[in-house]
Amino acid sequence: MLNATHDPSLTSWVASANDGLTDFPIQNLPFASVKKRGGNALFSIGVAIGDQVLPLAPLAKLNLAKGLVQEALQCCQDSTMNRLMTLTPAYWSALRADLSRWLQTGSAEEAILSPLLFSQSDAQFQRPCHIGDFTDFYSSIYHATTVGKLFRPDNPLLPNYKWVPIGYHGRASSIDVSGQAFHRPKGQTKAPNATVPSFGPCKRLDYELEIGFFVGQSNVLGDSLTMETAEQRLFGICLLNDWSARDIQAWEYQPLGPFLAKSFASTISPWIVTAEALAPFRVPFTREEGEPEPMPYLDSVHNQKFGAFDIQLACAIEAKNLPRTQLSHSNFKDSYWSIAQMLTHHASNGCNLQAGDLMGSGTQSGPSLEQAGSMLELTQGGKVPIEFENGQQRIFLNDGDTIIMTGHCEAAGAVRIGFGEVRSMVLPAKA
Repeated sequence: MLNATHDPSLTSWVASANDGLTDFPIQNLPFASVKKRGGNALFSIGVAIGDQVLPLAPLAKLNLAKGLVQEALQCCQDSTMNRLMTLTPAYWSALRADLSRWLQTGSAEEAILSPLLFSQSDAQFQRPCHIGDFTDFYSSIYHATTVGKLFRPDNPLLPNYKWVPIGYHGRASSIDVSGQAFHRPKGQTKAPNATVPSFGPCKRLDYELEIGFFVGQSNVLGDSLTMETAEQRLFGICLLNDWSARDIQAWEYQPLGPFLAKSFASTISPWIVTAEALAPFRVPFTREEGEPEPMPYLDSVHNQKFGAFDIQLACAIEAKNLPRTQLSHSNFKDSYWSIAQMLTHHASNGCNLQAGDLMGSGTQSGPSLEQAGSMLELTQGGKVPIEFENGQQRIFLNDGDTIIMTGHCEAAGAVRIGFGEVRSMVLPAKA
């Protein structure tokens, strides 16, 4: 899985890629749908290098590449990545290899490519692809157990949790990229002491710290995936804030699960870090002793050795008179289900996954309170307020609050890479 693009000794002629602090060294090279702000520029596919963006659309006309790479560059002229995602991993890997070579220190292509660069501070992003479907899983056993205890103290985990990756089909149309500002949702709720429900703005607005992963290539309706072929369908990973209206959810979710409490907004980071870039940070997929082994269709030797991703996640809040303050941190390697298992199970009934479909991991929490991936957990169901140094408190989110999520990977013998951030703000409910 490792190749020359992961070499920790590589440096770039883009100086900001070599400072050891950037999320985007030459060993990363994530993709986004991006354009330079202002003027008449159109969205196309770009790659991050240091604090710069290299648009890929012009490269298709420069005759720098041949074969698979040239075909991939033709797809990068599109405003979305769907056509690029339909290609096989061989195309994605070849493109990434040539980009790495062109951006390396001493590359002969520096003189050609350097005039194309523009600063990420001047970048405008849109959704990276047309997202046909969005499925959100429930893959953190720590989150599932903590939330379960709030509502079912004697039976926090339902019997199926340890056997099947639980998920629900979400709403794709309300997904946007970092910078999204959305109005507080309204809906029907029922107070514990009320005899009838009422309608109005959500009072228990929450965030969910998640990983998003994009499907590359499609499977034919009726065909399932093996764990091995599921690995080939993973195009890349982003950060995901899957907002939740907890009071609306509590009233509506029985018996069919999330509905309007989840459909009003979801926010993703604009940069998609490819599965190949994450190879140095894959770790064994393990479960605690005594946990049931996955069923055979959800198991493989590769998944046992490399199925988990060591991605460190963090969530912060900022608002008027409240400087940026970290709320929690967790790690995706603690997930009870791997990405390959979630994709394999999704297609196990013959469901036809499409290139550009987005999957959410579900809230990623760890075993301790400071690793909780939502305010529902941090405040113990709204019973214990979060207190900040300036005296402000939160039980759930206020209008004007901004939530910032970040993620990065570190490992011995590898260069640190990151995902950038996903930032979004709560606006007051519309009249």
